[in-house]
Amino acid sequence: MIDLGNLIEEIQNKELFGRSISTWILSLIILIIGVFLARFFSHLVWKWSKKRLDKHGQDLFKKIIYYFVIIIFVMMALNNLGVEFSGLLVAGGVLGIVLGFASQTVVSNLISGIFMYFDKPLKIGDYVVIEDISGVVTEIDILSTRIRTWEGNLIRIPNEKLFNSIIENRVSNEVRRIELGVGIAYREEMDKAITVIKKVVDDHRYVLVEPAPLIFVNALGDSSVNLVIKAWAPNDYAYQTQISLLKLIKQALDKEGIEIPFPQRDIWIRKK
Repeated sequence: MIDLGNLIEEIQNKELFGRSISTWILSLIILIIGVFLARFFSHLVWKWSKKRLDKHGQDLFKKIIYYFVIIIFVMMALNNLGVEFSGLLVAGGVLGIVLGFASQTVVSNLISGIFMYFDKPLKIGDYVVIEDISGVVTEIDILSTRIRTWEGNLIRIPNEKLFNSIIENRVSNEVRRIELGVGIAYREEMDKAITVIKKVVDDHRYVLVEPAPLIFVNALGDSSVNLVIKAWAPNDYAYQTQISLLKLIKQALDKEGIEIPFPQRDIWIRKK
């Protein structure tokens, strides 16, 4: 029959990497308790912030509390294994440790994520342009932000880099200006073309009356007189409005017999 007392004593006397088995087991128990408490407290924070913050803020503070509790219990487990933190604090000082951690990429991304939450340059669902990347924000995490490009690619941007980048948010305002270009032949009447285009723009259901649309001659090109149309539309319908306006303007000009010319060149042959 197995003597339980002797078995426990043997386990206590055995060592692994210079520490007794019982010490390792206790450290493991501390870590397990830490995981459960981290989940418990982060869930409490999530419930508390449910009616006070948006989804991004809820997820951010939930993860901060989770990792904070985990770090505390990891330090407790290491201390149980004989790792002394007091010597480090005395030698380097608290400020030295904080600066040491802040120099690490992970902590930099974490701090940048917190700053971005309060600054709110973007949110999930926004259409953004960041340097040479454009797409829709699909996820804002504590360390990184993910963007789905128009080609369907998923791009992960570290929060530290994102925080230091120029962010162009295309949907931050309720309305957005769209700009179109149309060229007409030199022999056509400019005023007539502008009147035809203006009627199409004014009759469009999504084009705003205020600010008023602008239609004017922008340049005298090689083969055409170039007109520019600038109009405002609700942000949610801006892309749709731009596409439909091009089609409607082309149909209206064709109906009035106003030519949109192809590029052309006059070639002169010199006779000797």
